[in-house]
Amino acid sequence: MPSSLRNSLVWIFEAFERDSTYIAKRMFGCDAAYIDGLLCLVAADRDEPWNGLLVCTSQWLYVSQDDPTFETIAEEITALVLARDPRVGVEPKPRRARKVESSRRVVVSKPVDRDEP
Repeated sequence: MPSSLRNSLVWIFEAFERDSTYIAKRMFGCDAAYIDGLLCLVAADRDEPWNGLLVCTSQWLYVSQDDPTFETIAEEITALVLARDPRVGVEPKPRRARKVESSRRVVVSKPVDRDEP
């Protein structure tokens, strides 16, 4: 069920809107930013530990929204993404094809007459 609440951290992604390769997607109830096809940042506005900014590197880095320098750090990381810093951004894994359920085949058999020899 999609959330009707707006993520209060999407302001972080405003700087990306001028970039023609920027794509915003929802991911696990959070907002994700892709630049040049790479997953770069995820803004999570939920309960801890999902309340802050996830930075996509070879490992996931997390900056809590409760950090007193959160806004400054978020702006610096956004600048790194826009500068195409090679440390930020991961190639998203290809989505697995969903299994398409084939139409169910109904087999109708002839009733067996138990009185026949």
